[in-house]
Amino acid sequence: MDTEKLKKIEESIENLKNKNVNFYFLTQDTKGNAKASVRFIYQMAKSLVDNGYNATIIHEKTEFSDVKEWLGEEYSIIPHKPIESQDLKISPEDFIIVPELYGYVLDQISNLSCGKILLCQSYDYIMETLSPGMSWTDYGFMKCITTSQFQKEYLETVMKNVSYDIIEPLIPENFSEKEYPSKPTIAIHTRDQRDTMKIIKTFYLKYPQYRWITFRDMRGLSENEFSELLKTSFVSVWVDDISGFGTFPIESMASRTPVIGKVPNLKPSWLNENNGIWTYELNNIPDIISEYIQNWLEDGINDELYDNILETSLEYKDYEKFESSVIGVFDHYINVRKDIFESQLEKIKIKEEV
Repeated sequence: MDTEKLKKIEESIENLKNKNVNFYFLTQDTKGNAKASVRFIYQMAKSLVDNGYNATIIHEKTEFSDVKEWLGEEYSIIPHKPIESQDLKISPEDFIIVPELYGYVLDQISNLSCGKILLCQSYDYIMETLSPGMSWTDYGFMKCITTSQFQKEYLETVMKNVSYDIIEPLIPENFSEKEYPSKPTIAIHTRDQRDTMKIIKTFYLKYPQYRWITFRDMRGLSENEFSELLKTSFVSVWVDDISGFGTFPIESMASRTPVIGKVPNLKPSWLNENNGIWTYELNNIPDIISEYIQNWLEDGINDELYDNILETSLEYKDYEKFESSVIGVFDHYINVRKDIFESQLEKIKIKEEV
């Protein structure tokens, strides 16, 4: 009997029973810029740490920009380790969570014996670094966390034989209802900066009478600067064709700032005709902005719009709900992995007895 192998499996089972395992979240370095997809990873890791689990942020380079400048001190205390670190040891009972952007890493870690989980926040990126015909399952990734039911349904048609869990994003408390009058500022956030410039330049050319209206590109801001600008803006503009969830519109709504937006290719479940001014045509946005400005100046914005956007945002500001979802999903992963080890142990014992 392979006593050493049995001992290791038994140790893994014991660690899983006691939740003495580590969840390693592979995370990109934002260089100090606010990024909702990275914030989501930190929120999950913090929820685990707050509830007595072990979670570690891992990153590619030894140098890594501290997130406390844009995310807050409470997130920077989560353990961080570079992948190239000599003391990074991942045990079989541990888990590594890899964002879809890191498709090129899957092959490099396919030989690890730990639990492997894909995190897909942006469905459009899943093919970026995969070879034709290759699936996540070819690298040992049988589980995936995603952020919406619609995204889950799409992924199921592409990456088959993978089990999916949904954890919806949490909008932080600093995105809260404004307590003072808005300024004539438009917060604009697009995936492609060319769209930002196209909208702004087209608007000023078509409606020169509104040159006194200021646009603010929301790139390169800390989270506090980001939330403060949303509170001071009287409307926001959003264009992101490949959005998997769409946190910016929800952040705007939580700030009581209405949204003018282009409906993305994968329509979010939260989007409806009553909680924003939506269009399917990018070229229509300058005209919609002009009409909105006129109504705003004449105090003609319906109060129902403000009520509807706040109601939509509340669903994503419930920390207890988010925390419960995170713990439920990761507890399930622990239990499934424990069952796998127990099954392996039983098979080895039966084989030795025979």
